[in-house]
Amino acid sequence: MMAEKNQILRLVLGDQLNSNHSWYNIVQENVCYILMEIKAESEYVKHHIQKITGIFSAMRNFADMLKSKGHRVFYFKISDTKNEHRFEENLNYLIDLFNCSVFEYQEPDEYRLDLLLRSYCQKISIDSQVCSSEHFYTTRTELMEFFSSKKSIIMETFYRFMRKKHKVLIDSKGKPEGSKWNFDKSNRKKLPKKHIPPLPFVKHHHVQQIYDEIIDAGINYIGKINPEAFIWPVSREESLEMMDDFIERLLPDFGSYQDAMHRDYWSVYHSRLSFALNIKMISPQEIVNRVEEAFYKNKCEISQAEGFIRQILGWREFMRGIYWKEMPAYENKNYFNATRKLPEFFWTGNTKMQCLKKSIDQSMDFAYAHHIQRLMVIGNFCLMAGIDPDEVDEWYLGIYIDAFQWVEITNTRGMSQFADGGIVATKPYCSSANYIDKMSDYCSSCYYNKKEKTGDRACPYNSLYWNFIHKHKDELANNQRMSMMYRIWDKYTEDEKQLIINQASGLLEKINEL
Repeated sequence: MMAEKNQILRLVLGDQLNSNHSWYNIVQENVCYILMEIKAESEYVKHHIQKITGIFSAMRNFADMLKSKGHRVFYFKISDTKNEHRFEENLNYLIDLFNCSVFEYQEPDEYRLDLLLRSYCQKISIDSQVCSSEHFYTTRTELMEFFSSKKSIIMETFYRFMRKKHKVLIDSKGKPEGSKWNFDKSNRKKLPKKHIPPLPFVKHHHVQQIYDEIIDAGINYIGKINPEAFIWPVSREESLEMMDDFIERLLPDFGSYQDAMHRDYWSVYHSRLSFALNIKMISPQEIVNRVEEAFYKNKCEISQAEGFIRQILGWREFMRGIYWKEMPAYENKNYFNATRKLPEFFWTGNTKMQCLKKSIDQSMDFAYAHHIQRLMVIGNFCLMAGIDPDEVDEWYLGIYIDAFQWVEITNTRGMSQFADGGIVATKPYCSSANYIDKMSDYCSSCYYNKKEKTGDRACPYNSLYWNFIHKHKDELANNQRMSMMYRIWDKYTEDEKQLIINQASGLLEKINEL
């Protein structure tokens, strides 16, 4: 018997697992929710196996949660023989099956999916409606509107606006707690010798069945996984548990050591909540509220709380605003006209550069590296080596469990590679070995010498840095934040400059052997 014509089909994407969305406040018999594990969505870039497994696991748990509350759910598994692994065909199938009169979806966070769904809605003969995902502090256009009357787009300006608007870490007089807006200078400490961070919170899962289904479906992937000990949260309850642990054990030292790197501690004091956050099992508001509460209860200092809140309320919302302001042109920006292929060791970790080896190995093992590893080790190398930003984007988007294009491309192509010419960052984030040594213990066990610029054992970061400075003088010499480096470079003799340039050229010619 055909269903009544007032049936509504609601699409839930894999990064829209927000159990507090208003959709779910009322159980409606005429509403059917659809979640799909789609092969094409799993391999439009080659994703880390833990990312695919984690999203599928979380989606299945979310669907079970909806069913337990009485909602009607139709779920396409990757192993389902009815699942044609095609997005539009599956929607059409259910619209016909349930005789739906309305198709509804939440705003996607990725531009390509936004285009796909808008195009799909123009093809179908039934009504369609789109609503907010009810996740972010801001709308897609809020940043664009905020900066419309300003001369420049600067994250710190937006961050202060957000603090005031949402009354976060603001005292009774309307001033920032601690009398400063930003405690970044207190957030740059290296781990002291013999300092041992707490072991990261882990709740192991058995995901063998989902892993086997992914393999049987023939999905191409990168990275490693232990299907009997999966370490990422795959439900809202586990995400909240991880957040509680972060607040109690890690937040008191997070700010101080958020930029620190160590070869023995893969997550240091980082929360590792980004995966749960970016697929919306938890919200930015509840994280910020909890951290703010911890400060007011004297569980952490202002520099620790502000350092974390700046990442969520400031940087995350800022990057999303930039994404929707600049797409689709943003994904083709290549300010330095970089064209070099990504080195082979990005897939194997087989490099003598200890900082890169550790960061890449960790990324393959855990689908995770924290922001300084991504920016100042991996991204720094790619920038100075002139790697094509398309290749850099694809690698970052695929390998990290928390990477979705709206937050990945703005951080990678923007801040890390400066391929946008300064839309996100005010200067390229590049450095020699000195910075890496300052913030880590990587250099102490490296094949290369951190102090040398030329020679067989000279650290590649050193000559690549000065070569980058030299090569891009036309683009960067007038940047106030780079002027000091050009004054230093100009003090080298022509012979010294040429030795460094020749060293860098030789390294780039044999880049796969570094």
